[in-house]
Amino acid sequence: MKLSNKLHLKITLKSLIVAVIVLAFMLSIASSLYSSYQGNIKLLKEQSLETNRVYAEKLAQMVSIYLDDALKVLEFSAAEVEDHLDDEELIMNVVNRVQEQEETFNSVVIANSEGLMIAGAPEEFGLKGNFIKSTEGLQLIKNQKPSITMPYKTSTDRVVITLSYPLFSKDGSYEGLINGTVYLNESNFFETILGDHYYQNGSYVYVVDSDGIVIYHQNEELIGDDISDNEVVKKIMEGKSGAQQVTNSFGVDMLAGYSFVDLSKWGVVAQTPKAVAIDSVGKIVMNSFIIQLPLIILSIIIAIFAANRIVRPLEKLAAITVVSVEESEMRKLKETNAWYYEALQIKTALIHSFAFLHSQVNLFMDKSTTDPLTGAMNRRTLDEILQQWTSKEIKFSVIMLDLDRFKRINDTYGHAMGDEVLKFFVKMMKEGTREVDICCRYGGEEFVLLLPETSIEEAFEIAESLRKTLEKTESPCGRPVTLSAGVASFPDTASRTSDLLDLADQALYDAKNSGRNRVSIASSKS
Repeated sequence: MKLSNKLHLKITLKSLIVAVIVLAFMLSIASSLYSSYQGNIKLLKEQSLETNRVYAEKLAQMVSIYLDDALKVLEFSAAEVEDHLDDEELIMNVVNRVQEQEETFNSVVIANSEGLMIAGAPEEFGLKGNFIKSTEGLQLIKNQKPSITMPYKTSTDRVVITLSYPLFSKDGSYEGLINGTVYLNESNFFETILGDHYYQNGSYVYVVDSDGIVIYHQNEELIGDDISDNEVVKKIMEGKSGAQQVTNSFGVDMLAGYSFVDLSKWGVVAQTPKAVAIDSVGKIVMNSFIIQLPLIILSIIIAIFAANRIVRPLEKLAAITVVSVEESEMRKLKETNAWYYEALQIKTALIHSFAFLHSQVNLFMDKSTTDPLTGAMNRRTLDEILQQWTSKEIKFSVIMLDLDRFKRINDTYGHAMGDEVLKFFVKMMKEGTREVDICCRYGGEEFVLLLPETSIEEAFEIAESLRKTLEKTESPCGRPVTLSAGVASFPDTASRTSDLLDLADQALYDAKNSGRNRVSIASSKS
């Protein structure tokens, strides 16, 4: 009776094998999806941080250029009035012209060395005849050199900055200065530079001074707030630039890029909500799973079929065992090594199953080394390759490329078309280079070509050929696009990869500043 109950309660070997195979598949798939999910989160986070870092750096350069241009306007005007401060008509014409023709300054004054304002615009402000009394203004008179004040509050409660340029007579004596004042809360100074850089997905740009005070923000209510305890702002106050995750004043996790403006000691921050940056990860992983699902199902079916074929002889053996027991033929059954055969077959099936599943894991992990949009290598892979090549002292050249006026394509045709243009650009790069050359996405519309065993002259010719081909080829937006490029080589240009990329980047900007659609060779690092 006890033997009969045990037989009725038995779990068949086929059921166990099928259960083990299915469980192994499910766990491996779950592990693969989780690894892919985490890898894509890390990748998108790194890409967003790098994009915002480059973006903040470019905006900081724009602010610096804007301030430098404003100082040059004052310098030009100073040259007009030096030795002519007694010519009232001339100096009034100068201050009126600077104030009316330039969009930067809300008011302009010329003051003598005693701080007496001898000309001022707009005239309705009644500046002429008054003395400069503010601490900042008196410091400008004392400086006797081109200066930019930190933001300060005037007697009329306006938050302003003042740019000044000294006046010297031909004999070198100090005559006074010409000042241009910007009302930060009222002028279009920051709007001109930063106003078009706000996005509806929660990304935004703001500017702080050296004390951590907000001097520009899309939300005007935040202007004037002290956010010096913000981790990013602390770095800016130390004169640093970079990128990191930070929590903003509203408790939202942001991926921030920040850049220090050396000329004015300000900091520009561009940041994106972390949730927005990684929002597409779930879709990416799910799409990968859906693509792999038919193969996974087919593999499970094949595995179950194989398990059934493996177990079938054992099922027959089990039947013989029952009969043998009933006929008292246990000796023959004991001589059959059935247990070893069963174990060997299960082991073989599992080895094949796990080999397949590990290949799927490797497939998911491989995807984390490439840019999901363009198919080029990503920034992390670029860094790894550079480290390997430099450690092995492999000679190579780099070409840093940037699509000219790419923002216009996004603004005119939309970001979807911009993405198509980027994919087209990568396709052209791959077709225009050798099989051993490596194309990497550096950030935004910037790309890097790695050319092993290639001199800087050969790299220049490759870049030129690509540039000429691109300007003659119709892009997805219906017209050709152009590129600018900077070329550098290791170890001739620089012996460290960070210096090499910086010099190639500088050469790229030299190409852009020289009119775009050209290739520039980097100067060697001294």
